Amino acid sequence: MRYTTAGESHGPEEIAVIEGIPAGLKITQEDVNLELARRQRGYGRGERQKIETDTVTFLTGVRHQKTLGSPITLNVHNDDHNNWSKIMAPNDPETSENTLRKVLRPRPGHADLVGGIKYRHHKDLRNVLERSSARETTMRVAVGAVAKKLLSEIGVDVHGFVVNVGPAKSDLSTLTKYKNLQELREVTESFETRALDEAADEAIKHVIDKTKRDANTVGGQVQVIATGMPVGLGSYVSADDKLDGKIARSIVGINAFKGVQFGGGFDNSEKYGDQVMDEIFWDAEKGFYRGSDNLGGFEGGMTTGEAIIVRGVVKPIPTLYRPMQSVDIDTHEDHRASIERSDTTAVTAAAVIAESMVAIELAKAVLDKFDADNIERMKEQVTLYRDEVKSF
Repeated sequence: MRYTTAGESHGPEEIAVIEGIPAGLKITQEDVNLELARRQRGYGRGERQKIETDTVTFLTGVRHQKTLGSPITLNVHNDDHNNWSKIMAPNDPETSENTLRKVLRPRPGHADLVGGIKYRHHKDLRNVLERSSARETTMRVAVGAVAKKLLSEIGVDVHGFVVNVGPAKSDLSTLTKYKNLQELREVTESFETRALDEAADEAIKHVIDKTKRDANTVGGQVQVIATGMPVGLGSYVSADDKLDGKIARSIVGINAFKGVQFGGGFDNSEKYGDQVMDEIFWDAEKGFYRGSDNLGGFEGGMTTGEAIIVRGVVKPIPTLYRPMQSVDIDTHEDHRASIERSDTTAVTAAAVIAESMVAIELAKAVLDKFDADNIERMKEQVTLYRDEVKSF
């Protein structure tokens, strides 16, 4: 399985093409639209979410709500393009009229300046920000929706939520009371902040409201949990084959993500071995299992069968309505950075995007190991493999 995305933030369309999805997977546009709506919701989001209503159209690879095994093309129209059609016109020559909204003062922390230098966009940094914008993650969530649908066929569930926004934190100790991810999902999705409890929800809203009044932005952390993955996906044989390494790369590859950990993560560095290693047990019903999950569901780059626990660190958004020091790329004079319409925080949306990226990497791993031509054959192979693992 592989995919690519295309489109600019204010261009007419956002597009993704996915290859390698087995034939026969039942998928509807509504399956994808539900995930796109989740990405758009969340406390602290900006005005654009009121303009856009992201809905997907299947252009290729799906017939009568079932995949064909051929490339799947997903399309989301940018409603906001109506306000930018001249500025973003692909077929018109450059004029003084359609270049009025130039970006010449790069934002600290954004791709503006480095991208302009790299691609020689020395006349207008809009050429950078239009693609480097987090608007592109719309299509990663769309691809993630397809991946989640595939994973659900073999009993794998994936869910993301907010750990903290600034100093306001969820109480992670409450996670143990949930029997499954569906119970957890019903709670976190009931809060606009995707927090774990009402107290954290209110505290996070307070932080976001204050940040907005201060014309500032704020970061945080999100956590993704995946359950039901078969044992032994990924490999220790080569560094490139380690599944936790692939997930780490995909998480840090999301806009604004600056760190990732598995299980106990960085806290494990302050502990001793007997406090961290997940002891091994066996019984006739489950086969081998671990007594804890401090390593986040991985050993040697391979899945252990325990819950996969991934946490990502999200930096504050670079666009501040109280802009920071910058330099005009045309005159080289000191100026305040450019202002583009933005969110106070993207952490609430980041939980959904991180969830999608984990789902994509897990789906890739499943399709690397099992038959990728037909969904029913894949499910048969997974069932046989689970039986083999259980009797080891």
